Amino acid sequence: MAPWALLSPGVLVRTGHTLLTWGITLVLFLHDTALRRWEEQGKLLLPLTFLLLVQSSLLLYLAVSLMDPGYVNTQLQPQDSAAKEEQTAMVPQIYPVRRCRYCLVLPPLRARHCRECGRCVRRYDHHCPWMENCVGERNHPLFLAYLTLQLLVLLWGVYLAWSGLHFFRPWSQWLRSSGLLFATFLLLLIFSGVAALLLGSHLYLVAQNTTTWEFISAHRINYLRQHPGNPFDRGLARNLAHFCRWPSASWENLWAEDQEEASSQTV
Repeated sequence: MAPWALLSPGVLVRTGHTLLTWGITLVLFLHDTALRRWEEQGKLLLPLTFLLLVQSSLLLYLAVSLMDPGYVNTQLQPQDSAAKEEQTAMVPQIYPVRRCRYCLVLPPLRARHCRECGRCVRRYDHHCPWMENCVGERNHPLFLAYLTLQLLVLLWGVYLAWSGLHFFRPWSQWLRSSGLLFATFLLLLIFSGVAALLLGSHLYLVAQNTTTWEFISAHRINYLRQHPGNPFDRGLARNLAHFCRWPSASWENLWAEDQEEASSQTV
């Protein structure tokens, strides 16, 4: 690995996240919080559970940020029928398929080119700067699991930080003894709010079988621009089945089915 690769945005962001995670955990253990009291009372199960959740959230973060989010294959081999089918993107003929001007491939339905990653991503949701990776078809379920676990850890951390904040006067002395813990409490509170908003919005989008990109930019997307509703919404149960990658029809087939239903209703 070249030395400058260690200074790439991805390495810096993931290293920063890891250091921040363990730094906050260390602050909670070093101050007089419930973690310290549990440890002193011999109640080791709760501190160990907290550490396990922190470690699990960190591993999930690294898994989502490092895995392939669902890149469209750009290396077409003649004998690779799966790649050929993906590249030709068998979308209904009434939908105008456009070749990606960056990858020079015919992307499947719901795919989009990410300029930060330099690749087209299947069922593109968004590019997450905190992950330094796209969220797409392959890692979106894990991303949702990470948000859920991270929110649980953050809320527990908020409680632990608050449990160690013993306010007293003079304030200058309190600030010297508890200033770092108070800053940690505020940081955890902000992160908890952001994680809760992200989790709530993604749960809503999953329930509707849409993506962040489609929800925000429906007026600019060819297959949604002149459509009265969401062509991929098949009810909560089927939407969850699609999201969890159970065997199901392709997005192209769902889109065609919706067009047929719309046509039959207008006749």
